[in-house]
Amino acid sequence: MAAQLRPLTGPASDGKRRKDAKSRLLAIFSWVLMSFVAGSAISCGGNSSSGSTTVTPTPTPPAVSNTSLPCDTLFGAGTPCVAAHSTTRALFATYNGPLYEVQRASDGATLNIGLLKAGDYANAAAQDTFCAGTYCTVLKIYDQTSNHNDLTIGPAGGADPADVGVPANGLPAVAGGHPVYGLSFTGGQGYRNTKTTGVATNGEPESMYMVTSGTNVNNACCFDYGNAEVSATDTGNGHMDALNFGVECWFLPCAGAGPWVQADMENGLFASDFGYNTNPNNTGWPQPFVSAWLKNDGQTQLALLGGNAQSGALTAEYEGALPAGYSPMNQEGSIVLGIGGDNSNNSIGNFFEGVMTGGFATDTTLNAVQSNIVSVGYDVVTPSSATAGTLVAGAEISIQVTSAGFTNYYLRREGGNGNYGNGAVDYGAIIASQLTSSSATSDLADATWVVRTGFADPTCFSFESRNHPGQFMRHYNFVLYSQPWIGTATSAGDFTFCPVAGNAGGGYSFQSKNYPTKYIRQYNGSAFVAADGGSNAWDATANFNQDTTFLVVKPLQP
Repeated sequence: MAAQLRPLTGPASDGKRRKDAKSRLLAIFSWVLMSFVAGSAISCGGNSSSGSTTVTPTPTPPAVSNTSLPCDTLFGAGTPCVAAHSTTRALFATYNGPLYEVQRASDGATLNIGLLKAGDYANAAAQDTFCAGTYCTVLKIYDQTSNHNDLTIGPAGGADPADVGVPANGLPAVAGGHPVYGLSFTGGQGYRNTKTTGVATNGEPESMYMVTSGTNVNNACCFDYGNAEVSATDTGNGHMDALNFGVECWFLPCAGAGPWVQADMENGLFASDFGYNTNPNNTGWPQPFVSAWLKNDGQTQLALLGGNAQSGALTAEYEGALPAGYSPMNQEGSIVLGIGGDNSNNSIGNFFEGVMTGGFATDTTLNAVQSNIVSVGYDVVTPSSATAGTLVAGAEISIQVTSAGFTNYYLRREGGNGNYGNGAVDYGAIIASQLTSSSATSDLADATWVVRTGFADPTCFSFESRNHPGQFMRHYNFVLYSQPWIGTATSAGDFTFCPVAGNAGGGYSFQSKNYPTKYIRQYNGSAFVAADGGSNAWDATANFNQDTTFLVVKPLQP
């Protein structure tokens, strides 16, 4: 059908719905102090004949502000935001509602995390206070427009079972000089809204962007943000129109190593009208913060752009015709984040902010938004050198073996070896490896871990791979691997280890939280959780105390 005009959409103004009085009572603690406490896919598919959008009344335009944030700029250009999601900041200068909702595991209580002030950054200290002594999951990501297209944890779909929420403290970052939290998806997680207002359907034009990361990606389906099917099943070509970011090269050839900005329009990830990459300069965006853009007029034209979210302008990766069979589009208007249209949820990725608009925005407008994104100063949280080599949440450490005959051996992630049998991704086994200052940088980084508050017990610890962010040390069938945690309470104990005085005297031994008679043990160069005199070969009594005692030292690769 012919494209229709989208209603102009301003910031949400439903104060009663958007404000959480309790959050106003929480004191704002410093980031450094709170970090010590809080720690811190292949069908991408579905259709509903009834559609998902409803008629939107034209709201009051945003108030004039001296500061133009992304949705203010897009509104002024005639391509207003119809959905705006972020866990880090306001996307309208006048927005002063909640960004996201968290739930803590200890008692099931929930809290809306808002802003420091209107048009500002997230109040991360409120989350830290609320989640202290336990862990929290993100239940909902609020839409900052008056359409209220909020994202909640996704239901089961044609490809995979129901999703789970993302851990609330899994991606600490800095924005505008303030501590904030992004969302780190590690597989099995995703959000969706199947009953939206104002989102493009049936060939209407739209544009969208997200700020993501080139350092936490994989080749599984599908780390998407954008327009998808209502039924969470694959209903055919053109029923999706979503940004995809990752290293899955659907149509060969691809240039470089990626990750790439692509369009998930169902039954393919497209870099051009031919599907494959026709731009030899489009080798990917590996930066820690990336601006990814998609524009689709719904009838004949598609554009993909990317950029470094920390500096510079956008680069057009593709501007041209829609692929054959996708013109016109048949979007359904559901919104997904972190998953494919059919709930394919095996991908990983990071999300900080994103919007969807009505209309085909100009490149000039997109670069104006990019300038604002760059001005935010997104950055990673740099661990304090003062805590390096100590068991303090946020510190970087290496874990040294003390067994006789294993001089200068450390626990490290071993490349892609050690598939524990999930059939989707090959996660690295943890081994004991001899390393010195002359060892390869990548090997030293594989032996460097970031201390996190224990997923199953805040008095214990979880250990994140320095070289593979989002992957954590865990036991599976009592063998140690590096694997993403999907946020489920039932698996949290596999990722949690409690330090006690070393069994051999001095140093530490690390008890498994869910098997307290078992300790991390290096045994003939491999790593397990073992019990003294148990039934497995690695439970042998000989040298047990020494093999389960480790030194926590400064990181081999800071």
